Amino acid sequence: MLYSQRLPLAALAILIVLQIVMLSALYAGIPPHPPVATPLFGIAPFIGASVSVALAAMITGPLSGRAGKTLSGVAAVLALVSFGPQKYFDAQIGLIWPAVILGQGAALAVFVSIFRPADDKAAGSPMASYTQAG
Repeated sequence: MLYSQRLPLAALAILIVLQIVMLSALYAGIPPHPPVATPLFGIAPFIGASVSVALAAMITGPLSGRAGKTLSGVAAVLALVSFGPQKYFDAQIGLIWPAVILGQGAALAVFVSIFRPADDKAAGSPMASYTQAG
């Protein structure tokens, strides 16, 4: 497996672990934890959906075709609801900053990976044999 294929898998794994830890903190009542609900939705169902999309992206292959790239992008966007730049204005930023920075870095890695042009070797194009033979 090429590095370019491992990077989005690792980033998606980071997003999954961060969200599961935050959900666990909510269930255990250990601060800091996310609120139980927002004006738009309950947090637990939202995090469940977000983790599910990230796992689906990993299973389909985060860079494999339109479905994999779409799922990866949606997973990163959903994670940014929990770890996006708006969190720098959160009253608990002093406690949650490691998760915020790591979540943003992982989302950025996903976005860079899915929007980067395909490598000839990774794509299996006819040009791959010319570059490997050199």
